[in-house]
Amino acid sequence: MGALSNLRVLDLTQVLAGPYCTMLLADMGADVVKIERPGGDMIRSNPPFVDDPEEEAYGGYFQSVNRGKKSIELNLGDDEDREDFLSLVEEADIVVENYRAGTMEKYDLGYETLTEYNEDLIYSSIRGFGDPRTGETDRQGQPSFDLIAQALGGVMETTGQPDGPPTKTGPGVGDLFTATLNCIGILAAVNHREQTGEGQYVDTGMYDSMISFTERAIYQQSYTGEAPSRRGNSHPTLFPYDAFETADGYAVIAAFNNNHWAELCNAMERDDLAESYATTPERLANRETLHEEIGEWAGELTNDELVDILEGRVPAAKVQTTEEIFDDPHIHTRDMLVPVEQPGAGDDVEIAGTPIKMTETPPEPRGRAPLLDEHRDEVLGEEPETTADD
Repeated sequence: MGALSNLRVLDLTQVLAGPYCTMLLADMGADVVKIERPGGDMIRSNPPFVDDPEEEAYGGYFQSVNRGKKSIELNLGDDEDREDFLSLVEEADIVVENYRAGTMEKYDLGYETLTEYNEDLIYSSIRGFGDPRTGETDRQGQPSFDLIAQALGGVMETTGQPDGPPTKTGPGVGDLFTATLNCIGILAAVNHREQTGEGQYVDTGMYDSMISFTERAIYQQSYTGEAPSRRGNSHPTLFPYDAFETADGYAVIAAFNNNHWAELCNAMERDDLAESYATTPERLANRETLHEEIGEWAGELTNDELVDILEGRVPAAKVQTTEEIFDDPHIHTRDMLVPVEQPGAGDDVEIAGTPIKMTETPPEPRGRAPLLDEHRDEVLGEEPETTADD
């Protein structure tokens, strides 16, 4: 039994932000019914595949964020399918969708309509620019993706090398951070309903979320009147807090305070630097010179040697490849790589586990992602359509 095993979620989302949000709910035990448009979520066919995309039901993208859900295929423009959906709404706790603003209203399935069928429903949307119900702007209705959100929200302007172009982060934080905040909002609404009996609308916009995500840039602009820009791997108010090239890769050193700095200088056998640049303002004013000094020392060491020297004294770590992550015993002990079946392939695959750990109701991926319309009989009492996996 998961912590949310008493909740049923109707998941009308696709691609990444919405499915990641409902995946978190599914990992915590919620009964998540993925209601897919005709043909299914558009990312079912996205790579990578284990072997043969013609044989495999879906790729790694879909598997990763749709594990543990049920699937039914409905056309909300069809009268019979619309009635099936409304019958599910009557018994649901939560509806989540990530269409453009106004899309559900075109089918007369917006929040106000659904609450006529279930007055204490929690209805949640993830949109690029939020929903007019919580603050109307001229951007609503525009399409948005992770790249758009990162560009508008200041992430790209503050990411990358100082002499390089604005750069997006590797992971899609415009989607993933928004999804996580939306999940928090949903759970807050569930708690409010437990106390009052009232459902409500939960709205999380990707642009809004990126403003929250770039909190440092916001307060820097406010306090200094200057627009922060790219600093590479360094920190605007701390030094050394940066990446350094070693003999076999890169390592990061996070000397957060004066004691860390003194320990780092001692490890480098450079107590003169500790004495000359004892305070953070002194180090920041001379960061380029000091970066060269640390860089020369680090360049003579392997990643492992550098980390071993600083262990217990100064926070440091090597910059790991994904291959190294898969070999890290910590990751396996923490159940952060989870094997799941890949329909159409001969071998299981591994996906990222859940970082949320609980002692009594531990969240976990609850099986592979569903085949399209796989659970029609279970959810609606109808036989599913024949699939390629049958």
